Amino acid sequence: MKVLAISGDKRFKPGNPRYDLQASAVDLAVVYWGRGALFPRIPEGHFDVVSAQDPFFRGLFAWYVAKRLKARFNVQVHTDLSAQPFFKYFIAKKVLRHADTVRVVSKKGKSQIEHIRVRGCISILPVFTDLSRFSSIVRKPDPHTILWVGRFEVEKNPFYALDVLKYVRKQGVDARLVMLGDGSLRGMLEGKASALSLPVEFPGWHDPAPYLATATLVLSTSVHESWGASIIEALAAGVPVVAPDVGIAREAGAIVVSHEHMPGIVTEALQSGAETHLAITMPSKDEWVKEWVTTL
Repeated sequence: MKVLAISGDKRFKPGNPRYDLQASAVDLAVVYWGRGALFPRIPEGHFDVVSAQDPFFRGLFAWYVAKRLKARFNVQVHTDLSAQPFFKYFIAKKVLRHADTVRVVSKKGKSQIEHIRVRGCISILPVFTDLSRFSSIVRKPDPHTILWVGRFEVEKNPFYALDVLKYVRKQGVDARLVMLGDGSLRGMLEGKASALSLPVEFPGWHDPAPYLATATLVLSTSVHESWGASIIEALAAGVPVVAPDVGIAREAGAIVVSHEHMPGIVTEALQSGAETHLAITMPSKDEWVKEWVTTL
């Protein structure tokens, strides 16, 4: 099968794990369509499938290419459509209605597009994640250690993690917070933590495995998530996760709670030693590749 991927990721090429995984099963060509490449060269020849990595402007371009090449049109949805502005949601509806096949990463993602009257088959296939190194972690939790993992950006709502920690400590729980990540809000986060005299560590970006070995629980404060890799990894390691109903959180087995009630639930989880586990079965590499081909 010959597949042409319309990608917005310049790293999606030989040597990239995601590219290599897909190229192991199909004859894969990639066209970058994004900043600095509004009118890229389209390869000549026959393609069975043209696949768009999102249903927005890139999806519109991929739809045009698929029609030009007389190929099937596949659309990948890795984002929370409910969080998109009206004009992007409008474009997504138009693109998805013309797709021959659609791949989403969760049941929640599928439920968001079923009412759009998609004519093609909608398949659910999670983002491939090798969980072996997380499931093999030997846990030695530090008492009342909250771990937060992600980018310090508005959509991740990192300041709320400080509010949760402040509430927890007011309830008499001697908790501390480790914020693993980085981003444009780091300086302001560090300033707020210092102003509130909260025990917060900002180690930057590191392998999360050693931190999962010592965390009492993982806290997600995101406003929306397209997937939620940190949630999956934590649950695979046997670390309880408290999260809003975003991305894969509910399906994966996290303790799902609204932002409003999050501080109280985190306090209870720390006091009671809550336990959660990964509630979904993730496919192996070979299984993922086979299923991915069928989604095309």
